[in-house]
Amino acid sequence: MADVVSEGAAGRGARTLRAEAALTSLTDEPGSPQRLHHLLELTLVFAGATFAAVYIPAEDDDLLCLIESAGVPRTLYGLRDTYARSGRSPVATALRDGQPVVLGPGELAACPESRRALSPEFHLAALPAHGDGGGACLLAVSEDTAGFGTEGRKCLELIAGAVVRPAPAERTEGGDLAAGAFSLAMDTGRVEVGDEILELFGIGADAFDGKVETLLGLTVPEDLPSLMSVVEADHMSIGDRELEFRVLQPTGPPRWLRLRGRLLPGGDGRPVRLVGTVGDATTLRSDVTDVARVQRLAAALAIAGTVRDVSHAVVAALRAPLRADRIALAELEGDRLVVTVLDPPEPEDWPELWRLEWRSEWPDAPVRAMPTLAAALREGRAQIWPAGTALEPALAEVGPGGLAVLPLPGVGRMAGACLIGWDTPHDFGTDERALLTASAGLAGQALMRAHAFDAEHELVGMLQRQLLPRRLPELPGAVAVARYLPSTAGLELGGDWYDVIPLPDNHVALVIGDVQGHSAAAATLMGQMRTALRAYAVEGHPPDVVVSHANRLLMDLETDLFATCAYVDVDLEEGSAWYVRAGHLPPVLRHPDGSTEIPEADGGPPLGVVRQGEFPMSPLRLQSGTVLALTTDGLVESHEADIDEGMNRFAHGLAVSDPGHLGLVADALLGNARRSDDVALLLLRYDGMASRPQREAWTVWRVPQAVGQARRFTRRTLRAWGIPADAMDAVLLVVSELVTNALVHTDGRVRLDLTLVNHRMRVAVTDSSARTPVKPTSIGWEATGGRGILLVEAMSATWGTVPVSGGKQVWSEISLEGYDVAPTGVPGAHNPEQRGMP
Repeated sequence: MADVVSEGAAGRGARTLRAEAALTSLTDEPGSPQRLHHLLELTLVFAGATFAAVYIPAEDDDLLCLIESAGVPRTLYGLRDTYARSGRSPVATALRDGQPVVLGPGELAACPESRRALSPEFHLAALPAHGDGGGACLLAVSEDTAGFGTEGRKCLELIAGAVVRPAPAERTEGGDLAAGAFSLAMDTGRVEVGDEILELFGIGADAFDGKVETLLGLTVPEDLPSLMSVVEADHMSIGDRELEFRVLQPTGPPRWLRLRGRLLPGGDGRPVRLVGTVGDATTLRSDVTDVARVQRLAAALAIAGTVRDVSHAVVAALRAPLRADRIALAELEGDRLVVTVLDPPEPEDWPELWRLEWRSEWPDAPVRAMPTLAAALREGRAQIWPAGTALEPALAEVGPGGLAVLPLPGVGRMAGACLIGWDTPHDFGTDERALLTASAGLAGQALMRAHAFDAEHELVGMLQRQLLPRRLPELPGAVAVARYLPSTAGLELGGDWYDVIPLPDNHVALVIGDVQGHSAAAATLMGQMRTALRAYAVEGHPPDVVVSHANRLLMDLETDLFATCAYVDVDLEEGSAWYVRAGHLPPVLRHPDGSTEIPEADGGPPLGVVRQGEFPMSPLRLQSGTVLALTTDGLVESHEADIDEGMNRFAHGLAVSDPGHLGLVADALLGNARRSDDVALLLLRYDGMASRPQREAWTVWRVPQAVGQARRFTRRTLRAWGIPADAMDAVLLVVSELVTNALVHTDGRVRLDLTLVNHRMRVAVTDSSARTPVKPTSIGWEATGGRGILLVEAMSATWGTVPVSGGKQVWSEISLEGYDVAPTGVPGAHNPEQRGMP
């Protein structure tokens, strides 16, 4: 055959002829599980189906049960293991009426017994089997937008006519099981086995006690879990099972055996039974045909989530069986093939044109430089060129001994291409051509799904990143680094978040949290909680009050979700911190000597669970060089290990890291993160401040001499700090105006704070009013007030107001550049608030 048959009329007629020839060539015994499986594989190849199955009536005759299937998992199409025989499902209707039932996407959506399907729109056909024995129904699914077509339906009718309802188990004329057959009662574990099976296990018929545990005890321990998944009914569904396993031998290596079986339903007091055959895998492997490889490729593509996964599945399924020397798979984007996988991956194994286009990990092959390839893509059918065919160098060097080009059709357009090359002359057999054609259709549809998944996953990640800080602030005396990894298990948004909040007086708040669930609602709530915690922190509340306010806010939102949170308030001047936990993991400290510590302290409940929850504060002491780490459970918790083991592993990873490169530390800690959950990580290295500010505070009493007392306190403080007299005037004027405004326009407590750092004086006056002072737009000569703020603005390098707990703070910064001011980098006493008369 010089070329693959086209998809035109002649091609479709030839497809039916090939199906008839394939049916004739089957040598399996009618009614055997092997023959039924091969018939379903033929359905995948010649009818263009992505899934095929056979249903038969159960022994109680009330249900139609799945006994054999091939192709992608049935759950993609919402298909069940069983259907009521009297119901209105396509399987029941076809078997009851004796006529084929063919349904399109619209009819399937209206079907009363349809389930929600994960796959895009598809066509379904159910045909009653007319082979000897009857009573069976063939079901097939196609994702082709045109359905099965005329020739596809003819192939389905041919195959349905060959389907024979299998016998419950293979037995001899005397009623005994056939030599290689078995029958296992799932409720008792009693098993009947043929003589050949006992011989394969090395057990005499007289020595076998009829228990399945006796046979399991002879298997290689590593293979036992997969074998147990077959013989334990709780982990199975009705239908076919096939696996290979090893049994121990008295001498020599273990022997490979292959089990083929199907689980049959019980009824009327009869137990569920597993029946089938066991044979020597060395002899059965010769029966692994190219058709079987199509099924395996379909199963691999069904679980391939990304474009790279699809590419690797195609390479693994085709290169070894075809004994190819190189294989490339690429997406078609415009006039270029964007290569997603090359095997082998070394540049020197590919043509010169490909090496010239090697721009990143792999090349982008230009289609315009390969007109033969472009023609094959336009025609949309597989092309095979034997050795010696005149081709352009970019293609000829891929396969000098033979080249196959498989266009990968998607939905409505060409998704890409697969190139397979041989160095020595290769003879393309008929079965091999069928394998290539069937594989191309499966790979194209999987590539389109994976491309959509990649795009949607990138969108989800982008939305998630928009809800997190774009960049972290620069901190005096510390460095902070954060990382976020979205989950790869699906397309839903996660609820993990982090934040770094600069606070007054060289404090910083570190926040990390996790909202329950993975959904848009969880992401929305995460954004709300991050904003709320930041707002409460900026107001100046202590950590326990910040977390308590956030808890009450979440309760008031009346959501079903809750959140965990850890909040750490770090004093960068003193090297101390207070932290609060709300159902979250504790922080981990890495000390300068490399030792790690997980502080043990009580925490509060998760946010949104208890309205009056208590959130106790716990202290931390930070030496210069200490690293403080916060993370979420996605990094430390898994199915294999509990959270305590994960925290110990996390602490060990922190201990062996180099804190001098905090970004590399974060990347290393995330290196083994499981991606079934999103992960947030926040690290802070405390280095200590090079120059500590000098601070003094004064409580202003509401007495007639209050402003004068504030000026005298300020003058005495500035003199103690070494501020020259000619630099004091501007500071004293600002103090007078701000204190006067607070006393005149507010009630309650007034506090004056003075801070000197690096030739810059900060004057801050805190009062109990939330009202921000307003700068007048114009003042007449007759006005008696309103000039204070204008004077403050004139004397300040910058000024402003910030909300604080219970009121506001008006502040002014005055530059002392040009004055002979004593350095402020020497550690001095940090005096507490002073009270009294000067």
